[in-house]
Amino acid sequence: MRLFAAIRPPREALAHLDGVLEPIRRAEGLTLRWGDPGQWHLTLAFAPAVPDGALDDVVAHLSGIAARHDPLELHLAGAGEFGRRTLWIGVGGEVPALERLLGEPLLEPRDGPDASDGPGGSARDRHRAHLTVARVSARAPQTRRRRGTHRERAADPVAAILRRTVHALSVYRGPAWTAEEIEVVASHLGQGRSAGPLHEVLARVPLA
Repeated sequence: MRLFAAIRPPREALAHLDGVLEPIRRAEGLTLRWGDPGQWHLTLAFAPAVPDGALDDVVAHLSGIAARHDPLELHLAGAGEFGRRTLWIGVGGEVPALERLLGEPLLEPRDGPDASDGPGGSARDRHRAHLTVARVSARAPQTRRRRGTHRERAADPVAAILRRTVHALSVYRGPAWTAEEIEVVASHLGQGRSAGPLHEVLARVPLA
């Protein structure tokens, strides 16, 4: 099983973000492949290969850690990109407490870099709580070479679009909410919308 631990913002927070993203989706056309708002979450940790029989142990381990951490007052805020391929939304609020939670071995002994968000980005960058909203589409425009003696490469149009989008969302701040639990979620590749992953919640673990 591909498992990850996540905090899921409430419906109101996701709807607010979805509304803000709508004009960006219209403007950028097919360059970005947008995720399903119903599956948006704040990634905390990822385990790419957990045996089916180990789920109970993983949940028990996570429960022990969660019991040491209080609920968190959070809101979605700002944006960034990983490796010129992935667009994500950040988080604000009780960030130091959230970072302490992120510092725990949430899915030990199988915890690793947050590969759930695809290639690109350092392990340090990708081990922060974030909500992935879009990835570069296979139909995105490709970089063309300029004509000339040295055949210099023209500016990357996808990188420019990501920079523009991150800049537009840099001042975003969504409504606040209290995170009271961590979800353990299975990621089924290729079974979701637009051949993306389908997320199945297997367990919910309360924070103290």
